[in-house]
This record gives sequence, C-alpha cells and structure tokens, in this order.
Amino acid sequence: MRVLRTTDDRFAALPGFAFAPRYLETLPGFTDLRMHYVDEGPRDAAHTYLCLHGQPTWSYLYRRMIPVFAGARGRVVAPDLFGFGRSDKPADEAWYTFSRHRDALVAFVAALDLRRVTLVVQDWGGLLGLTLPRDLPGRFERLIVLNTTLGTGDEPLSEGFLAWRAWANKNPDMDVAKLMKRSCPHLVDAEAAAYAAPFPDATYKAGVRRFPNLVPDHPDADGAALSRRAREWWAREWTGRCFMAVGATDPVLGPPVMDALRRHIRGCPEPYVVPQAGHFVQEWGEDIARAALAVFGD
Repeated sequence: MRVLRTTDDRFAALPGFAFAPRYLETLPGFTDLRMHYVDEGPRDAAHTYLCLHGQPTWSYLYRRMIPVFAGARGRVVAPDLFGFGRSDKPADEAWYTFSRHRDALVAFVAALDLRRVTLVVQDWGGLLGLTLPRDLPGRFERLIVLNTTLGTGDEPLSEGFLAWRAWANKNPDMDVAKLMKRSCPHLVDAEAAAYAAPFPDATYKAGVRRFPNLVPDHPDADGAALSRRAREWWAREWTGRCFMAVGATDPVLGPPVMDALRRHIRGCPEPYVVPQAGHFVQEWGEDIARAALAVFGD
C-alpha cells in the first residue's frame, strides 16, 4: 500500500494553531499508519473533549474551541482521520471505507483509554463518532453535536448533500482553501491556506475525494446498519447531557437535518443557532464552546 505523509514544513506557523503535534504509530489494526492528534489540558481532567472533524478539514477546525475547553480545565483530544491533516494518507481511494475509519476511532479511544468523554462532532465526525458510545460503554458522558447526521441508509439523502457530492466528484483536485474561504468569509487567507496545508497536490486527496461517496445511501451500505443501531441507542438508552449548535446557513446539514437528528437524541434540548454560520460552524466556535460550558455548568 502506498502511503503519503505530508512534510512538517507544510504545518509551520499555522495561525491560531500552536498545539504540539502528537502521534500514534502502533494503533491496533493500523500499525502501518501514523495518526496525528492534538492533546491539550490536564490528563486527570474531570472532562475529556473528544473533537472529531469531517471532510475536507482536520483538527485545525477546532482551534477556536480547544482553548476554551482547556481553559475550563478540560482535556481536549482532537485526532486527524487517516487521509487528513497530519495523519498518514493512503493513496488508494479504495482503502477508504466507513467501517475502516470507524474501527480506527474505536482503536484510538481505546489506545488513549479516554474516559469521562464529552463527544464533540460535526460532519463526518458525527457520521462516525455518533456510532461510538453504544459500543464503548462507560466512556462517554456528554455530547456536543454540530452540523452532522447519522448515515442510516433508510432515509433519502438531502438535496443539499446530493448537490455537494456531485460537485465534489466533478472536482477531484478540490481547492480546499477556496472552499473554506467561500464557506467562512471571515477567514483570512492564511487561515484558509492552513486547511489546505495537508494536501500538497491531488495525490494526497484520496480521502477528500472518497468521503462524499461513503455516506450510506441505502440500507445495505457499509455503516448503515451500524448507524441505525446507534440511532436507536441515542433515542432509547442515552442518559448523558447534550448541547446542539447549528450553523443556520449550511445548505447540506443545516437546520432541517439537525432538527431531524435532535428528535433521535434523548434529552437533546433546542439548538443554539448561529445565524451567520454555515457548515463549518466551528469557525464560530469560541462562542459555541462557551455556551456549551455554560449549559453544562463547567
């Protein structure tokens, strides 16, 4: 298997992201790959915030939220999925599957023995991350859910997502910086460029290309049955606390999708709506993080 590794110089002096890189090189089931993660705050914290990104982003997306959680004496762990950020990137698109990425996250949580977890998810971070608590009992206590969904395969995909998938397939060398700047107009050029740092050229973007096509779109799709079981678990068995924030202008996973998801999460309150935010709602993340901490009483 050909594996690409973005050189460190691509990540030099990223604005707002002075967090020390950490790596797992012996992840069970993935010992030929290196996974990067951020790990800030005390290891004995009362709460560990596990922040999971989506496509085409990486842990840089959480740079506005990490200091808020860590400042409240929380531990903040933000991994880069394989194919993204500073993690290794298999060059073969066929390597990328729903189950493989989900297995990697299960192995990651176990390897770091994360407990007292507040799960923070958006986009693919939710598609994958929302399936974790059911099968990792005793580790997850709270949920902060941002623009995302469950890929259950038994409901039609939104028109917004279908349009996004079609656009992504027509743009195999996606200009990540341009996409982020268009979605988040307040970003300065250096911030937009930071999102593109992991991808020196199109060969590094196998995961970027593949992910839109991994969303389960029929009941037998990879990950669909797992997601349906997770949906039932969140509705019937979840007993933790929740906070939901929604970027109101997101055309893909905006208020209608989030309203539907909220109905499946037991005890999930009315969302904190960010009127000016779109899909990448973490770019308005400082206020969101503070609002979540206020609700939780931290």
